[in-house]
Amino acid sequence: MMESGVQYCSTCGESVGFVPGVEGEEVFVSCHGCGYPLCKACLEDEIRGGRISCIRCEEPYRHVLEKTHEDPYDLEETAAIEDHTSMHPANRFHARSTSSFSAVGSEIMSDSGNPVWKDRVQSWKDKKKSTKKAQKKAEVAEIPVEQQQIDEKELTDAWEPLSRVIPISKNKLTPYRAVIIMRLIVLGLFFHYRITNPVDSAYGLWLTSIICEIWFAFSWVLDQFPKWCPINRETYIDRLAARYERDGDESALAAVDFFVSTVDPLKEPPLITANTVLSILAVDYPVDKVSCYVSDDGASMLTFESLAETAEFARKWVPFCKKFSIEPRAPEFYFSQKIDYLRDKVQPSFVKERRAMKRDYEEYKVRINALVAKAQKTPEEGWVMQDGTPWPGNNSRDHPGMIQVFLGQSGARDINQNELPRLVYVSREKRPGYQHHKKAGAMNALVRVSAILTNAPFILNLDCDHYVNNSKAVREGMCFMMDPAVGKDVCYVQFPQRFDGIDKSDRYANRNIVFFDVNMKGLDGIQGPVYVGTGCMFNRQALYGYGPPSLPALPKSSFCSWCCGCCCCCAGPKEEKKSENEIYRESRRDDLNAAIFNLHEINNYDEYERSMLISKMSFEKTFGLSSVFIESTLMENGGVPESTNPSTLIKEAIHVIGCGYEEKTEWGKEIAWIYGSVTEDILSGFKMQCRGWRSIYCMPTRPAFKGSAPINLSDRLHQVLRWALGSVEIFFSRHCPLWYGFGGGRLRWLQRLAYINTIVYPFTSLPLVAYCSLPAICLLTGKFIIPTLSNMASVWFLGLFLSIIVTSVLELRWSGIGIEDWWRNEQFWVIGGLSAHLFAVFQGILKMIAGLDTNFTVTAKASEDTEFGELYVFKWTTVLIPPTTILVLNLVGVVAGFSDALNSGYEAWGPLFGKVFFSMWVIMHLYPFLKGLMGRQNRTPTIVVLWSVLLASVFSLLWVKIDPFISNTEGTESKGCLSFDC
Repeated sequence: MMESGVQYCSTCGESVGFVPGVEGEEVFVSCHGCGYPLCKACLEDEIRGGRISCIRCEEPYRHVLEKTHEDPYDLEETAAIEDHTSMHPANRFHARSTSSFSAVGSEIMSDSGNPVWKDRVQSWKDKKKSTKKAQKKAEVAEIPVEQQQIDEKELTDAWEPLSRVIPISKNKLTPYRAVIIMRLIVLGLFFHYRITNPVDSAYGLWLTSIICEIWFAFSWVLDQFPKWCPINRETYIDRLAARYERDGDESALAAVDFFVSTVDPLKEPPLITANTVLSILAVDYPVDKVSCYVSDDGASMLTFESLAETAEFARKWVPFCKKFSIEPRAPEFYFSQKIDYLRDKVQPSFVKERRAMKRDYEEYKVRINALVAKAQKTPEEGWVMQDGTPWPGNNSRDHPGMIQVFLGQSGARDINQNELPRLVYVSREKRPGYQHHKKAGAMNALVRVSAILTNAPFILNLDCDHYVNNSKAVREGMCFMMDPAVGKDVCYVQFPQRFDGIDKSDRYANRNIVFFDVNMKGLDGIQGPVYVGTGCMFNRQALYGYGPPSLPALPKSSFCSWCCGCCCCCAGPKEEKKSENEIYRESRRDDLNAAIFNLHEINNYDEYERSMLISKMSFEKTFGLSSVFIESTLMENGGVPESTNPSTLIKEAIHVIGCGYEEKTEWGKEIAWIYGSVTEDILSGFKMQCRGWRSIYCMPTRPAFKGSAPINLSDRLHQVLRWALGSVEIFFSRHCPLWYGFGGGRLRWLQRLAYINTIVYPFTSLPLVAYCSLPAICLLTGKFIIPTLSNMASVWFLGLFLSIIVTSVLELRWSGIGIEDWWRNEQFWVIGGLSAHLFAVFQGILKMIAGLDTNFTVTAKASEDTEFGELYVFKWTTVLIPPTTILVLNLVGVVAGFSDALNSGYEAWGPLFGKVFFSMWVIMHLYPFLKGLMGRQNRTPTIVVLWSVLLASVFSLLWVKIDPFISNTEGTESKGCLSFDC
């Protein structure tokens, strides 16, 4: 969590405040025993409710002792006599204070020396105390001891932290850090040797290798140091329920709006989108707290009709899931599981109901597939809805905005007549001549629609092919968002991406295990993980551009100078010296193009000042011309404003998704999803963290969400190409982490290194192409990039290789990933760098300089309808040309090198092994790429084919060199013949 000096109340989440009248503003302390954070208002509520001791350490509150002067448990009696004693000065001070007021002669004294009224009150207190204790004993006797223990445990759990940080063991982390430092030292010595020992016979090759190696070292530093302090986290969803879902009370859990985006139902099958929606509707969360918004950016009638069918099927599916607590709650993936579905299911009706539900799902699939088959050919007159009216989205680039609410409070109920979560279909307006900003624009439209209709304080976005695999995933995220000690400064909770349908060996590193299980854990120990586009729970206020609560509030003097400018009330003969905090805030606001502000600042003013502040800050210029939406942005805890008319909400929602709504506003510039890159996710998360927010990485034991990934070579490379192109676009934009966001000082330097790494990694492709070509060039020309090694130089080379190996081993040790996952990541780093990243760099440069947007077409060649059949599909694309060229070049170089060594004698074999080693390093990294090119070679392993070609070439050369079938006599005769003039 972002460190700050502000303490927050564990009950209400507000600042605990300060002790009034104390110089230096001493922080208010409720419990002097353990320092449990509780504000004064909540402490008074606790005392009025009968709780007079700390819930953490059970020590009586000192404030109670000071108030009663005698017995900390006599709260009621103290309150009863408060009116009688309020005029007595001695009772207006703490017990340790002395009073200068003399009571002699002003009261009738008893034999004990005390005033008569005080003796009477004391006797009344004793009687009532004895009666109260007797009643309490009777009540305790009636409650069973086991029940008392359960109640006490639940009450204690409710106020325990909802999550905790689990640091990596020092036994694992300390050696890891030590090896990193050693590797830096070895790198320095290695470069000293390489630079001071040039190869004169191959100076160009040597210089190229030096430049490449320096860039690789720089890239390693950017990637390595953000992993300096990795952490793990653990959540306690049982404590969340104990705190916010007490028996007999209405659930106090915060509402959440799910966003699902889709464009083309022919490329993104409606059945996959439907499974995602069904898994959302069936999450283990209060139904009135869940809303699902589906964005159809292609305005397809197929998507609309399939969503209508999905809403009808949900009436059966949702109660079935909750009755039997099944996992996952996406029917396609639940029924396809190869497990014992009777395990842990004790209800005798489960088998019968499961069989009936599977039959209903198969019928539902038939209806969806019939809609898909019908949509393959568009009628000439366009699509027509069931009531005979033309479908408004017949022209996907020119249509009005559409909203349809299928389920919810006023919609259909399930088969048991229980309420279902709200399901809303949204298709934003599109007109020619407007920039719609693809997925980022669609997500921003959903932000505005959801704010009008439900305005949940938290948003969870999913791609259409990512279903909810863990029904308690929302609760996992809420353990961070709703924890007052953690969630105040959290802008989003990112879950790792997990995938189905990937081959066991993960040939093309689709799982990205190293990124999600190593890099993201490292970032979580700094300022939080980057946003990766899906499986992320947002704080809505962070999307609106508001700063975190820890941001210093704007003082009223600044308010006057800000609102009045050069007004006479603020002007003076001598300019006042600005405090450090004011300079800090101003630099931050200038840096972030400040139409963005802290929500807590606004709440500090009265109605007049607030109206002036809102007017001056130009809310309409920031959020657009919608008073309903603007009012919703000021509701920190969500909910629809009471002043809104429910009958006009849909009309207002249609208004905010108009194609011209965002014009001359801050949408996509400073608030919500940021425009300007195809990877809007990285850019949006970066902007929020520059404002001082932090993020959290949540890794439940059961993966929260699962999706699908392209597993054939060409599709995988084009996916990587898109990501790399987005990074290049950010590099050439004003939001580049190299120069953006320095003024406020809110982004930590290790976090900035991580963001720099995310935008410069595509440029590594340039030195990588050159470096992978060097071994083949050396083999073909007989030259080498390294001079003859001395003993000391051999030590530096050996030390460098050992440090690389040990760093990787220790990283595997603390992260828990397998060596196969690490090796696949290394292989695909080379494959992607030689292909997709290279094309992304050139495409980004062309787009920046000439405004050209280059497209790469993919043509399918073959397909197989078997398990992982898509893995063997070969689709030709220009992205495949560079790695294919380098692979063939190195294979030819190995053969040529052996040929040259055979002709040159034994002295050539030493340098040959060094060259062949580097060339084989390239070939082994490109081995998965070679398998992808060869496809399924009649089930013959590709490694057999590769080694067969190499060995056949080498033995052919040996055959020619040795030539055993030519006799010595023939050789002698031939040699003798040469000496005569025939």
